[in-house]
Amino acid sequence: MRDSGVLPRGHGAEAGNVHRGADFDDLTYTDLVTAAIVIGPVMEAGPGQRLGVTISEAVATTQRAVGTNANLGTILLLAPLAAVPRDEPLATGVAKVLARLDPADARLVYEAICMAKPGGLGSVSEADLAGEPPADLVAAMRSAADRDLVAQQYANGFHEVLCTAAPAIQSGLDRGWDVNGAIVHAQLTLMSQFPDSLIARKCGAAVAQRAADHAAEVLRAGTPADESFWQAAGNLDFWLRADGHRRNPGTTADLLAAALFALLRDGKIAATGRRT
Repeated sequence: MRDSGVLPRGHGAEAGNVHRGADFDDLTYTDLVTAAIVIGPVMEAGPGQRLGVTISEAVATTQRAVGTNANLGTILLLAPLAAVPRDEPLATGVAKVLARLDPADARLVYEAICMAKPGGLGSVSEADLAGEPPADLVAAMRSAADRDLVAQQYANGFHEVLCTAAPAIQSGLDRGWDVNGAIVHAQLTLMSQFPDSLIARKCGAAVAQRAADHAAEVLRAGTPADESFWQAAGNLDFWLRADGHRRNPGTTADLLAAALFALLRDGKIAATGRRT
């Protein structure tokens, strides 16, 4: 990639992450699409089974299909949302799903995390995973909430997913931006407000904050209707992809995936990405 340029406007072109026009050495766009397809039936069965089973089966299915950790954070976020019955609002329903978790769920989730072998785990997280699973999964997530945005969703009722990420995407569509523009703008909004925890784990809190500051600069450059926005986003994309992709904002991507699920599930956007 050039040292400056315009981020591709094609579908799913999030800054710093894998998309149709950019792969990583160990993760491709095809891997992500395949992983998304194969976990679909597992998530569809979510309301009728314990959460730990859904997460465990989704991770195992992904491993069989692509042989790499393509979507652990996304699975951890989608499974509680998918477990909510369709006739119940997500905000209240996900709280009920989390409230009925038991030690068996915690064991299955810990085993699934170990199976996925997520990257960027520090010594504290590695020690946590090497020990006995906790009796209370939500309490364990709460203890990690200050350093992991996925864990934070279990602790606060999916607040960032439902109250920040999903409204940000919907707002972009309401403003007439195409789905890619709405997603990229929402990505930068999230990054600027919540420094990406995958970047923090891999590169440290200072680098994550620097990425957040860069995202804020892009937002000040304009909107997806402006060429200046895409030029600034392209520069951010180049910086995020430097250093062997260690700065990829993967946790932000997980929150966006969960937000898109919520919008699709509630009929607020269609599968085409258009507002309904």
